[in-house]
Amino acid sequence: MRKGILFLILIVGALQASAQTPEERLAAKGITLPTVSKPVATYVNVVRVGNLLYLSGKGPKSADGKDVTGTLGKDMTIEQGYEAAQSVALQHIAVLKDELGSLSKVKRIVKVLGMVKCTQDFIDQPKVVNGYSDMMVAVFGEKGKHARSAVGMYALPFNIAIEVEVIVEVE
Repeated sequence: MRKGILFLILIVGALQASAQTPEERLAAKGITLPTVSKPVATYVNVVRVGNLLYLSGKGPKSADGKDVTGTLGKDMTIEQGYEAAQSVALQHIAVLKDELGSLSKVKRIVKVLGMVKCTQDFIDQPKVVNGYSDMMVAVFGEKGKHARSAVGMYALPFNIAIEVEVIVEVE
């Protein structure tokens, strides 16, 4: 009986030791986090209340650091919106890294609000915001699964295609 329990403890320990950290998952995917952008008005990127972090809304950036602009259902496809949402996720992950030092301190991505700039008849906001959600799960695993809302907007600041805000539980 003792040998069986000891064996189980060793197996669990080995599995935990071999589990990738969020930083290792990013590196394995060849992803470098963007530089954390400064707020454009009177607010901060993140506010901590107890063990919760409230991250301000961020918009998508292209590889050259420019805003990704456009309207879903007019001049952007769902696939382009999905990629824009992934960009926002990486910006939020960069904010978390900056705030916490280590992404391993993230206990859970709790709640996501994705706002998609779209035409009146566009109904695929969830497919666009999936880009954000999928990136969080790719980086944080089970801890990246979250509650979510995906809504359509007539306008967003600076004509950005999507804005996302998130609540994160930390150790």
